[in-house]
Amino acid sequence: MRVYSRAMEPVLEQRCADIARDLTIPALLHRNATEFPELPALSLLGSPDTLTWRELRDEVTVLARGLADLGLASGDRLLIMMSSRPEHWLIDLAAVHLGAVPSTVYATLSTDQLRYLARHSQAGIVVLEDEAALARWQPILDDVPEIRRVVVAEHTGADTGRVVSLRTLGVRGAAAHRADPAAFEKTWREVRPDQPVTLLYTSGTTGDPKGVMLTHHNVIYQTVVMEHTIETPDHAATLAYLPLAHIAERVLGVYNPIYRAGHVTICSDPTQLLAGLVRVRPVSFFGVPRIWEKMVAGVQGQLATAEPQVKAAVEMAREVALQVHGLRQSGAEIPLELAAKHATLDAQVLKPLRAKLGMDNLLWPGSGSAPIPYDVLLYLASIGIVVLEVWGMTETTGTATINTPDHFRTGTVGRPNGGMEIRLAEDGEILARGPLVCAGYLRADGGVDPVTDGDGWLATGDVGAFDDDGYLTITDRKKELIINSSGKNISPAQIENLLRAHPLIAQAVAVGDRQPYVTALIVLDEEIAPLWARSKGLPFTTVAALAEDPVLRAEIDVAVNAANTKLARPEQVKTYRVLSRGWTPESGELTPTLKLRRRIIQERYAEEIGALYT
Repeated sequence: MRVYSRAMEPVLEQRCADIARDLTIPALLHRNATEFPELPALSLLGSPDTLTWRELRDEVTVLARGLADLGLASGDRLLIMMSSRPEHWLIDLAAVHLGAVPSTVYATLSTDQLRYLARHSQAGIVVLEDEAALARWQPILDDVPEIRRVVVAEHTGADTGRVVSLRTLGVRGAAAHRADPAAFEKTWREVRPDQPVTLLYTSGTTGDPKGVMLTHHNVIYQTVVMEHTIETPDHAATLAYLPLAHIAERVLGVYNPIYRAGHVTICSDPTQLLAGLVRVRPVSFFGVPRIWEKMVAGVQGQLATAEPQVKAAVEMAREVALQVHGLRQSGAEIPLELAAKHATLDAQVLKPLRAKLGMDNLLWPGSGSAPIPYDVLLYLASIGIVVLEVWGMTETTGTATINTPDHFRTGTVGRPNGGMEIRLAEDGEILARGPLVCAGYLRADGGVDPVTDGDGWLATGDVGAFDDDGYLTITDRKKELIINSSGKNISPAQIENLLRAHPLIAQAVAVGDRQPYVTALIVLDEEIAPLWARSKGLPFTTVAALAEDPVLRAEIDVAVNAANTKLARPEQVKTYRVLSRGWTPESGELTPTLKLRRRIIQERYAEEIGALYT
């Protein structure tokens, strides 16, 4: 059985391992505060205030001493449920400096789910946003006496024996540090690379979430390899917009900026993402597929109303850009005349277009966590944004495979990351081994179960295939394959991916297990749908009303037919239902990372699905 590994020079791979071997996050923060004290470290979009690396470490010091005063010690777990704000970064890093294990939880989880995490993690301290969050947690606090203390960032009430404000925590920490300044230095220097740096709970698409224990070595090795794989400048600006419970934001918004002494700007409001991109103009940006899909829809919408000469110029530039893109990914030489033409059109036409998106400085646009439609990738490439897909999971500290600016193949998730080995089991399941594989799953009794077999291989649950050059394509989830009534194995992800290529379709679920043919449930994009309706002269009132409109139905027919042309006959969608409302993590059909909860969807829409087969 062939094993694929990163085509990295052995000397370089060893160098990466040597660099990461003895480092910890506290040691890197100490370095930044010492060597780069006045460089910007952390900002909040829309706020004039910025923490330098020295100021950030001073804040972390005070909060660490405050948490120690509340009894937090090495190995203890701490739960955080806060929005993206500087205090979230600070309290997380403060716990890490004590050797404790912080865990950010999604605010979209139900009370029962939060109660499960509280019990499973055995966290003695919980950090919350405000009084509303405290009220939401009150039933959990009543049921889980192991939670000794609760810290509330925006606490308007009086401190009690169990509940204290973040301000009080800081005051106590400052006093403790003045009384014994050596204690903080002693504590963080005792933190080891093999200790956990964070506990992240998986989304739980098929059952209870699993608590993934990632070590300092895991996250720092990821940042070191990234530095040697993708050329970006030190001290670069980064825009953080994903929740800190998401592995991508953990790596790209916390650990990588600490390793590279970068400047993180937090975008706490998702509706301000475009404004944040234009403000920061980052050199790297990781977008989940829906972000890229909406970006394409926005560009197409703007060009639809542009002057004819503008449209013609953009189309010419896009055509040339795609020619260059095809040659680049095949490794072929680009003719000088074509290169010159592309450089001119890009500078005059495409770069100004990218500047409106805040992406004119972009060196590494990435995507992962779910499939992205191939047509979306090609459109982005045609305007000079070559989105490089990666693949991995929380258990592999994010990227286990990666496309790079120099070695990529659009439509694949790249080749194994530096130091990683990837192979396929007999049934196509992807197995991974290497330094990015996590320490294990936390048990409710505090122990850690391994995630690998005796030979170190992690069974990922994803199904894939390699091409002749070692580029990996993800074809499905092992447990999500549809087996129709004729015994044909069908990938629902492939069908859903093609349907979502249409900007009107936000989500789609392919159905057909044990059935004679495939059907689909379709959810409209609640932002694009009103714009589309107005462009067609339709009297838009609600998404629910639009879902029944015959003009809308005709447009969705076009999308379904386009998808079917790219599918084998047994995979084609025979009929579908456009639903009257959207799916969100709060409504339960999606996980906090926007993955489909198929069992819940099929149970909730059993009547609609049944009607598709009668």
